[in-house]
Amino acid sequence: MNGSEQVDRYHRQALLPEIGPAGQARLRSSSVLMIGCGALGCSIAQQLVRSGIGKLRLVDRDLVDITNLHRQVLFTDQDAREQSPKALAAAEALRQANPDVQIEPIVADVHSQNIADIALRDYMPDVILDGTDNVQIRYLINDLSCRDGIPWVYGACIGMEGRVMSIVPGKTACLRCIFPDPPAPGTLQTCDTAGVLGAAPAVVGALQAAQAIRLILDGPEAVGTMLALNVWTMSFRSISTHQSQDPQCLCCRKGQYEFLNRPPRLDAAALCGRNAVQVRPVTEGDLDLVSLAGRLEALGEVTAHPQFARFRPTGSETTLSIFPDGRVIVNGTADVAAARSLVARYIGG
Repeated sequence: MNGSEQVDRYHRQALLPEIGPAGQARLRSSSVLMIGCGALGCSIAQQLVRSGIGKLRLVDRDLVDITNLHRQVLFTDQDAREQSPKALAAAEALRQANPDVQIEPIVADVHSQNIADIALRDYMPDVILDGTDNVQIRYLINDLSCRDGIPWVYGACIGMEGRVMSIVPGKTACLRCIFPDPPAPGTLQTCDTAGVLGAAPAVVGALQAAQAIRLILDGPEAVGTMLALNVWTMSFRSISTHQSQDPQCLCCRKGQYEFLNRPPRLDAAALCGRNAVQVRPVTEGDLDLVSLAGRLEALGEVTAHPQFARFRPTGSETTLSIFPDGRVIVNGTADVAAARSLVARYIGG
């Protein structure tokens, strides 16, 4: 894109005194890591790409499903029919919106052993965006943020409600200052049990994007508040986090990065809002997808893609989406034991 086209594309934004031509140029040189391309991630990414950031790295483990479409605004009905990886489908939609932004999609399950490699590959991002619906990953992001001094923007949404908070290591309370430990399994509502109004993540994601832009342009002075909102009742509550800084915080004050140092849970789990189970490998190492696809061809229908292979056993309504890191998403069942059995049968240990 030449200079004139850039001025035209961002003209209304650069008119803002908070942005201006200098701020627009700063956005152009910025880099953002976004983990999660669900409802929040779609809204965040769309806002940031259209605002003119320089680089966006998108990371997501999941596939597009028909139940995603009412709120995950980057995906189409065709993406759901094809069960496209969310990171790839999102990247394609975002490139159509603004080809000037460098977009790097990564299809991966983020865990303690790979988050640093993903986040710091080639460059350190200016800010990390939380587009997940996963508590454990948020604590991983918080550890990495505090260890390496990278600001991040937390967001959460369920039902009609949401929360947004920016965290700058050394300047604000971190996630563990406010929530020292993750909630016990089963204690939080999920989209399966509580549902979610599509407008809620749209609002939360837009606020996260706005906070990311402020962090890029204004630095730590942009933060120090958690916003809690309800889109149905039109209620917004701003909560100062300055008094929440814990001088005894194990993470931001004592440098104990408990979640980064834990081994990943090598297990299987049903995916939220989906008739699907993710099965993670019990050993490290990449799969040879070409060889595997050749072996499976005699047993059913195989479709090969550059970043994954899909297999439907003959006579079955279940499909297995297999990724190079050994993960398998089993669609067509929410039974963890059955999913493990299918993976062991067709893929091996």
